[in-house]
Amino acid sequence: MARALIAGAGVIGLAVGRALARRGHEVILAEAVGAIGTGVSARNSEVIHAGLYYPTGSLKHRLCVAGRHMLYDFAASHGIAHRRLGKLVVATDAGEEAKLEQILTLGRANGVEGLVALDRAAVRALEPELDCTAALLSPETGIVDAHGLMLALRGEIEDAGGAVALNTPVTGAERRDGRWQIRFGGAEPGMIEADFFVIAAGLGAQALAGAVEGLETPPPLVLAKGNYFAFTGRPPFRHLVYPAPVDGGLGVHVTLDLGGRMRFGPDVEWIGAEDYTVSAGRIGEFEERIRRFWPGLPADHLAPDYAGIRPKLSGPGEAAADFRLDGPARHGLPGLACLYGIESPGLTASLALGEAVADLLGA
Repeated sequence: MARALIAGAGVIGLAVGRALARRGHEVILAEAVGAIGTGVSARNSEVIHAGLYYPTGSLKHRLCVAGRHMLYDFAASHGIAHRRLGKLVVATDAGEEAKLEQILTLGRANGVEGLVALDRAAVRALEPELDCTAALLSPETGIVDAHGLMLALRGEIEDAGGAVALNTPVTGAERRDGRWQIRFGGAEPGMIEADFFVIAAGLGAQALAGAVEGLETPPPLVLAKGNYFAFTGRPPFRHLVYPAPVDGGLGVHVTLDLGGRMRFGPDVEWIGAEDYTVSAGRIGEFEERIRRFWPGLPADHLAPDYAGIRPKLSGPGEAAADFRLDGPARHGLPGLACLYGIESPGLTASLALGEAVADLLGA
């Protein structure tokens, strides 16, 4: 049995820990703060993505599609709240209709099941409040209780004899005598030896990688903030509703949660430092975008809700970067995996990504 130390107990770190524990390894997750999943994992739309948008053959494509199947099965078998709501990607002009055709072609190439192109009348039959010229229906898109998922992953790790150490920030590491010597801080700073070391630290991945002796310079971290606004009324939609994609994200979309509440977001706000403030001053911009597909949005029904930050590897105007799973074949350090740029569809891909990291390590 080998020992694995994973820095970060968000959904990705937990999924990697589960994969390694299922392969018979001793797993320890070191989480810098006092609870699991308080970073990127706690500040997203909780959407299970189908796999429509990602270049065929990319990690995002392959892990999203495989991870979606695994996630639906895992949620069903572990009693995790989830729902296959289906999603409508809508176009409001000819240019956006061309984008929908591209997404449909890509989605089918990616093996996404059940995609249907709809005209205006068919959309109105499904969602009478929507105003669009055409839409793409993705019936496999859904929502999941992300915190419930993380609790279930933690439970499997602990049932296998693993542990989650809270308030235990990893501060650096070096390889000595065939094992990793990993330093940690907190109330009782110390060091632990491990055979495998996985950096799954989300927004902190690059900073931690910089404290690993002998590791190549990590890719630059680009912060893209996504703001969400809650709708203070009864939701008029039964499906998730997305506009055509925008630079850096999927556009301000309609998200329904498992409690039946509706919110809008995220937008894309490029920032230089972590900031989770949601400004009421953005309401006007949100209303303008939403009324392109829902002209019936009543005034004064949006309220600031929360914000998340995507740990991106590409900036404004650049082609969207793929996930980076850097293993020994790339950096030359045995037993080390560094995960960079794990943004959307990271939640959907999490279980498949965990298995991919275990394979990367040869575990």
